[in-house]
Amino acid sequence: MKLAILSRNSGLYSTQRLREAAVLRGHEVAIVDYLRCYMEISARTPKILFRGDELRPDAVVPRIGATYTFYGAALVLQFEMAGVFTLNDSQSISRSRDKLRSLQLLSRAGVGLPTTSFAHSTQDIDGLLEVVGGPPVVVKLLEGTQGLGVVLAETRKAADSVISAFRQLDANILVQEYIKEAGGSDIRAFVVGGKVVAAMKRQGPPGEFRSNLHRGGHAESIKLSPAERATAVRAAKTMGLNVAGVDLLQSDAGPMVLEVNSSPGLEGIETASGIDIADAIIEFIEDHAVHEPAARSGRG
Repeated sequence: MKLAILSRNSGLYSTQRLREAAVLRGHEVAIVDYLRCYMEISARTPKILFRGDELRPDAVVPRIGATYTFYGAALVLQFEMAGVFTLNDSQSISRSRDKLRSLQLLSRAGVGLPTTSFAHSTQDIDGLLEVVGGPPVVVKLLEGTQGLGVVLAETRKAADSVISAFRQLDANILVQEYIKEAGGSDIRAFVVGGKVVAAMKRQGPPGEFRSNLHRGGHAESIKLSPAERATAVRAAKTMGLNVAGVDLLQSDAGPMVLEVNSSPGLEGIETASGIDIADAIIEFIEDHAVHEPAARSGRG
């Protein structure tokens, strides 16, 4: 089978692991910088071109960075229109990258969440804080990633200052309930094909409430409770993702979803768990991709 991994950096751990796993299973792999691709959009004959040649893989593994979600999702849709199997489809990628929309969809599905408020005007700060029962509260930029644009406001004055500062940037923000009992840790559950294949608990450094490994946190393997496992699977399904990294908080009210990531990194969780997640992903593709040429006839 011919696989195309859409990645801006062929040297990234996740990209390399996916390539290695696919090659070991006998597949032909191309790593493609998706920003170098361009599309021919015409009636019934959608095409994707890269360096002048048409790309016609059997399956695509999107590794779309948050900064390039719009173009990356459009490219994934073009592959879908050409009948190519995509590990995560364009709609699910766009949906999961929109933090507000994803929280709304998870809420509708009955998935546990920290109470969250969203408003446009800074004149409604009192109402925002009342909704989430704070301070302390967590203030988040909708566009933030890897812990950036996330601030813990421990007092009313701090919350007022942070929210006002973000609004000066004309940025959309969420104000979220602070789950004190989580103790600066969270869980990353890695879901493949409706099953949790690995999980790790991440702990932030002393004095840091964010647990992101990019910010100096550390991780260890963890066995999920049935409720945590079910919550992770339901969250991925709600987003429509075949592969997802679901971030959970352990709270007194049960597991709560913080975020669902459509391009979760492999390094931290493979290292912590010792599980070959890349192989599980390629196996899923083998089981679900259609190999016949008729599958690329251009039907939408």
